[in-house]
Order: sequence, then C-alpha cells, then structure tokens
Amino acid sequence: MPRVIKCGLIQAKNAAPTDAPIDEIKRINVEKHMKLIEEAAKQGVKILCMQEVFTTPYFCAEQQTRWYEAVERIPDGPTVNLMRDVAREHGMVLIVPIYEEEITGVYYNTAAVIDADGRYLGKYRKNHIPHVAPGFWEKFYFKPGNLGYPSFETAYAALEHRRILRPELFLRPARPDHRASASRRRRAGCGRFESRPDPRRAQHVAVLP
Repeated sequence: MPRVIKCGLIQAKNAAPTDAPIDEIKRINVEKHMKLIEEAAKQGVKILCMQEVFTTPYFCAEQQTRWYEAVERIPDGPTVNLMRDVAREHGMVLIVPIYEEEITGVYYNTAAVIDADGRYLGKYRKNHIPHVAPGFWEKFYFKPGNLGYPSFETAYAALEHRRILRPELFLRPARPDHRASASRRRRAGCGRFESRPDPRRAQHVAVLP
C-alpha cells in the first residue's frame, strides 16, 4: 500500500439548461461527470468526491416543486448503481452526493459512499439544513439527516463525514473522536470527509486541487 493516497474533488458547473426536463438535466450532468471521473482515474486518484447534489444544479436557490422529480433511492437508484460499476472499473472510492428519496415525500441531501471494489458502504444525510435568504431554501427540499456522523472503512482510508454545505453557514459539529488526535487527521474531498491515519493503510493524504 502506497504511503500517499491521491484524493480528488470534482466541483463542476451545471451542464444542462435549467428549464430542460429533470431526467435530461440529470443525464447530461452524469455524462459530464463520467468524463471527469475518467480524467481523475488517469491522474491516479483513489478517493474521489463530487459536489453537493451533483446530478443537478444547486436548485435550493429557488423554491420549485419540479425539483422533487430529481430524487432517487439509495442504494438502489440508477446513479448509485452506475457509480458502483465506475468505482469497480477504476478501483476508486467514490463519494456520491445526490438528492435521496427514502419514501414518497421524505427527501434528504445525501452522500453515498462506494468502495473501490464497487461495494456500497453506506450514506451520510446532511444534518444541518439552512433556510436563509438569499438563495438557501433547503428546508423546502430536504429533511434534516437522521444517521448521525457515520464513518466508513474503505480500501484506502477510513472516512468520516462531518457535513455537506457551505462552511460559512454553520459551525463545525462537535463530535468526540478517540481513535485519532486532531493533529493527525487529514481532510479528503468535499463535504468535510476526513481520513484517519491507519497503520494498515496510508499514513498521509495528498489532496489534489
């Protein structure tokens, strides 16, 4: 196991017209990200995170019920199933943030975590939901998360999720962690995933720009 694991973050512009059908918007954005994931794989990235609700634009700047059509199930929805195949193909851990439907009318801002062999490891649901002007009407779309702050053992590092949001909106949530001191933690990717050093795995994390 190499001592340095390359981590990548995709922060991409919406690729579709915002007045297009929702399914078309999702398809176009997924296709764009497939190319970016391929490029990251060529650069040797082993842990890759995409931006919040990556299959659509950040629609919380408005309050329109049409965006409810963007929801998917996790892990059985089409995007997570596709990304499981992609992760397996590239031997890459993927953090996949999408608009999740638990049941009809119960929706979350969620990040699915997929291991390098394509296994679905679990998910984090965004806990703190901003609802402030201008442009953060998230309670119109999302319920607060109910899964706490889970950690995930991946092929390359142990990942712990703290939040999916703009950092200036909330203070970092307090959570005791006795498994590693703060000085030894390394952040990997967006959403404040953190990689804890593990003697069986990497000792350092290099975060790509």
